[in-house]
Amino acid sequence: MSLEIPQDPEQSLTKFKVRVLLVDDQLIIVEALRRMLTAESDIEFHFVTEAEKALQCAIELQPTVILQDLVMPGADGFELLGQYRSNEYTEQVPVVVLSAREDPKLKAHAFSMGANDYLVKLPDRLEMLARIRYHSNAHISRLQRDQAFRFLRESQQQLAAANIELQKLAALDALTGISNRRRFDETMLLEWQRGQRERQPLSLLMVDIDFFKYFNDTYGHPAGDLCLKRTAAVLTEHLRRPADLVARYGGEEFAIILPDTDSAGAMTVARACVRTLEQLQIENKRAEPRGVVTLSIGVATMVPGKGFTPGDLIGAADQALYAAKHGGRNRAVDAASIPSSAA
Repeated sequence: MSLEIPQDPEQSLTKFKVRVLLVDDQLIIVEALRRMLTAESDIEFHFVTEAEKALQCAIELQPTVILQDLVMPGADGFELLGQYRSNEYTEQVPVVVLSAREDPKLKAHAFSMGANDYLVKLPDRLEMLARIRYHSNAHISRLQRDQAFRFLRESQQQLAAANIELQKLAALDALTGISNRRRFDETMLLEWQRGQRERQPLSLLMVDIDFFKYFNDTYGHPAGDLCLKRTAAVLTEHLRRPADLVARYGGEEFAIILPDTDSAGAMTVARACVRTLEQLQIENKRAEPRGVVTLSIGVATMVPGKGFTPGDLIGAADQALYAAKHGGRNRAVDAASIPSSAA
């Protein structure tokens, strides 16, 4: 499985261009602005002469600055200012008011409505260019900052997702795909603590493939790996609840944790696993007397409490596994059935 590493934000930022939108019904003003800007290769010039189309045009073009006439047929510039500022797509776009009047009251009202600048039209070309670039550059910096923050949030989300995947992979056995010893240890501790709180039984099955060394010596390690995978699949098949866990404990040994499960329930699962693997009839001709791959399982059940530890449960299941091996293999033995003198 491959994990995508987020790119460098500096390499992913959009290169914004200065884009001017003039909103003015006088074509003579449109032409004058066009001539002012025509030699500026870094500036795009757009215009609209109908007030009712101004907002939609601004939304579609996403200009870096709007040059807005104050007096237009059908609407005034102040009304359009309010529309820009109440729309999520244009609320941050700088607006420079163009007016024929040098009036302090008009200026004050324009700024109170959200204008960023006020010019008596038409100013000197150099001044106009300076103001266009000043407001556009400030807006572009804001856009790039917002984009960088968005990229950072997306990167953090991707990294968080990647970390979750890595944690999952770190908890899995590479060969069989089931949980590994680390995950077993973590889960055993958590379920032991939960059993203490809720006073519920916790069962553990220690599972070992019989005569596995003979199998590897006879058929080779690739066949041995396949045998381990098939055994893991058999064990997983008999788990019915999300909290149940099967793990590769080490080598040809597996472990199954069954929370909230009494001894009888754990033995039912163990016997079913033993029976199912034997029925697969995986040849192991040196495994006398059956000549097929089989399992031995030790089962132990405890209600976690003071004076006991997870190690006590593991030790009891190991003792039961030892008894299963010495009792003829291909069987499950409950630790509770072992005489205390034998334990």
